[in-house]
Amino acid sequence: MISTSEFRNGTRLKLDGAPFYIVEFQQVKPGKGGAFVRTRLKNLKTGQVLDRTFRSGEKLEEPDLEECDMQFLYESGGSFTFMDTSSYEQYTYEKNQLGDNTDLLKEETIVQILIYEGMPISVELPTFMDLKVVETDPGIRGDTASGGTKPAVVETGATIKVPLYLEIGEVIKVDTRSREYVERVR
Repeated sequence: MISTSEFRNGTRLKLDGAPFYIVEFQQVKPGKGGAFVRTRLKNLKTGQVLDRTFRSGEKLEEPDLEECDMQFLYESGGSFTFMDTSSYEQYTYEKNQLGDNTDLLKEETIVQILIYEGMPISVELPTFMDLKVVETDPGIRGDTASGGTKPAVVETGATIKVPLYLEIGEVIKVDTRSREYVERVR
């Protein structure tokens, strides 16, 4: 059980049978009446965000969540196979079970999979990944770093906006949280 006095940003809790985490919270002590806590919660399974108010001292259940470090092995027909780095067991999950960034997964990448009641609900990739550009329009002499951007397909199949001067075969660093180009890797 977790009390409202233990609320912090990122705290995970179970509400109406679903796992949530606290995006932000505010403790309010009005001049009249009891104190309460206003929260903005995000559902870990669906991504739905809701606002909820709790009385001070109220206790909530903690969700049955497990974080596992797993190595991505391969993708086959929409199924993704991972190996648990501690037990060496292999698990296969469908794309819809893993979330949005599956198109950035590169073989042998160590990821963190969040498991709720035996089912994966999200994959957390490393913050930055080095990916090779396999398809993009050719760069033209005079294109500068401060110019515009163009789409580029990287080795995993994801499309990332990159500066105009980048060529096919170059390795770039991509921020997996925002899916944005960071820099060229030399």
